[in-house]
Amino acid sequence: MSTDASSNYKEYDPKGMPFRRLGSSGLRVPVFSLGGWLTIGQTVVGDPVKEIMKVAFENGINMFDTAEGYSAGNSEIEMGRVIKELNLRRTDLIITTKLFFGTRQGPNDKGLSRKHIIEGTKASLERLQLDYVDVLFAHRPDATVPMEEVVRAFNFVIEKGWAFYWATSEWSAYEIEEAHHVADKLGLIAPIAEQCQHHMLHRDRPEKEYAPLYKKYDLGTTVWSALASGLLTGKYNNGVPEDSRFATHKDFFQKTLDTLDQEEGLAKIEKVKKLTKLAEEELGCNTAQLALAWVARHPTTSTVILGATKPAQVLDNLKAIEVIPKLTPEVLEKIEQILGNKPSPENTFGRPALDKFGPQ
Repeated sequence: MSTDASSNYKEYDPKGMPFRRLGSSGLRVPVFSLGGWLTIGQTVVGDPVKEIMKVAFENGINMFDTAEGYSAGNSEIEMGRVIKELNLRRTDLIITTKLFFGTRQGPNDKGLSRKHIIEGTKASLERLQLDYVDVLFAHRPDATVPMEEVVRAFNFVIEKGWAFYWATSEWSAYEIEEAHHVADKLGLIAPIAEQCQHHMLHRDRPEKEYAPLYKKYDLGTTVWSALASGLLTGKYNNGVPEDSRFATHKDFFQKTLDTLDQEEGLAKIEKVKKLTKLAEEELGCNTAQLALAWVARHPTTSTVILGATKPAQVLDNLKAIEVIPKLTPEVLEKIEQILGNKPSPENTFGRPALDKFGPQ
């Protein structure tokens, strides 16, 4: 199954891509990676997938993220096929997938039981045509399974060599904390990162709820939906284009669609219009590049997962790397004035906030 069995690999060139440690681990990940949610294996299949991944790899992206639940396993199948067809050296790649939602409807075909974690991992590797993944995520928390079983099962997968690390996705701070406590008690490996939604319009969980975890466990994030599913590109400023994500996945985004012409949605659109003006007039970039750079500059962000239906989108989004150093304190303050949603600090009742280095 390994692609390292042959020669003449396509050589990897970082092309100036910045790399960061993934949370508390020693694994280096690119600031921007490529994901398959709602695209690869669903709206994009066959040769277009190869073109997108080829362009991504040739421009410094060597991390690809998928999940068993993406297009009922088809996303993993498509990514695995392309990795093999492009003859990419496995050691050059960082492949991550996620378990929880499964591809079938049996009572043990989803969730985080030991049975599904082990069987689901084997099934994912088979679809990917790989011997191992670099990071295996628990795609959601499972309140029906004891945390000790979850931690032990992911450690078993690591001991078998099917994954190097495990992590969480859309877990609460309480659940991540519990996983660390269980791992510490049992002398096992704790999750190294959290895959969370983080963008200019969704900030409380990644910036406030997780704040103690960043300091305590050096937790890192692999961010999804940094563009608010396209809202932060400006494409919805004047309605919903027929070929847009909101239009092609109406069932998934119905709640958002219902609010676009209401007070809440109109307020968001107005913010995007102001961000567009700032991006174009002061930073020489588009709104999407600004939004991606804004998430990437957070010190807790390990990588921002990009979504794309065509190669040109990958290239356009990667220009955000050039925007990151332009986000000076003055520019960031202008953004805060537009957004008006900075999470409030914990109430210290008039006493100065303290951390291990003293007063802030």
